[in-house]
Amino acid sequence: MATLLIVAPVFALIAAGYAAVLFRFVSEGAHKGISEFAFSIAIPALLFRTIVVSEFPDVSPYRMWGSYYGALALTWIAALAISALIRARREDREDGVVFAIGSVYGNIVMLGIPLVLSALGSEAAGPMALILSVNTPLLWLCGILQMELVSRERTGSPLSVIRPVIADLARNPLMLAIGFGVVWRFTGLGLTPVVDRTIELLAQAGSPTALIALGINLFRFEVKGEKLSILLMCALKLAAMPAAAFVLAKLLGLPPNAAGVVVLFAAMPTGANAYIFAVQYQRLVNPVSGAVALGTLLAAATLPVVVWVVAR
Repeated sequence: MATLLIVAPVFALIAAGYAAVLFRFVSEGAHKGISEFAFSIAIPALLFRTIVVSEFPDVSPYRMWGSYYGALALTWIAALAISALIRARREDREDGVVFAIGSVYGNIVMLGIPLVLSALGSEAAGPMALILSVNTPLLWLCGILQMELVSRERTGSPLSVIRPVIADLARNPLMLAIGFGVVWRFTGLGLTPVVDRTIELLAQAGSPTALIALGINLFRFEVKGEKLSILLMCALKLAAMPAAAFVLAKLLGLPPNAAGVVVLFAAMPTGANAYIFAVQYQRLVNPVSGAVALGTLLAAATLPVVVWVVAR
C-alpha cells in the first residue's frame, strides 16, 4: 500500500496531462508554456531550495557516480553490442549510438525528481544533485563524440561540435539552479523567511507541473517503427540498467538513501532528450519515440517494483 501511495499519484498526474491534450482542455500554445514553466522555473526553484535547506548525508560523489554511471556504461556497451547484432551492416554504426542513447538516457528530471522526492524525501537532494549536475553534459558529450568517431562524413572537429553544446548547458536552468544552490549553501547565509516562502511556493509547483508537462509531451510520441528495437531499448532501460545500478551500489557500499536514488534514477524510462538526440542525427527517430512512449507506460508497472525493492 505504501508503494502504491508513492507511485500511483505520480502516474495519475502524467495521465491527467495526457488527457488534457487528448480532450483539448489546454490550447496548442499552452503545451509549450507549461513545459517551459516546469523546466525553466518550477523545477529549478525546487532544486535550488532543496539543496540550500536540506540536510545532506555524507556521501562520496565518486561512489555515487561509480554506481550510476558504471551501470550506465555497462548498459551502453550492451546496447552497442545488441545493435550490432540486429544491424549487421557497417554503415549502421551511427544507429548503434542512438540506440545506446535511447537505452540509457532516462527521464530523471520530469519523472525522476518527483518520484525520488516522494519515495525518499528531501534527504535525497544531495545524491540527486550529484547525478543531475553531470548527467546531461556527460551523455550529450559522449553521444556526440562517439557519433563523430563512427560517422562516415565528419562535419568538423569534435571541439567545433561540442562547443555549442557546452554553451547551451551553461545556460541550462537546471545546471544554474544546482550551481547557485551549492554556492549559496556554502556561504552559510541561508534564506530569509520571505525569500524562503517565495521560493517554496514555486518549488511546490515543481513536481506536479513537471508530471503534467510530461503527460502533455507524451502525446506527441508514438509506438511505431521497429518494434524489436523499441522493446530492446525498453528492456535495457527499465530492467538491465537498474539491476546493474543495484549491484554496483551494493558493491561500492552506498548508504541506503544514496543507493535508492541511484537505483530509482537508473530505472526511469527513456526521456525526451534521447528523442532530441535521434532527431538531431535523423537516426532511429521512430524507434526512440516509441521507446519514450512505451517505456513510460511500462514504467507504471516496473517502478512500483523498484520502489518496493528500494524501500526494503
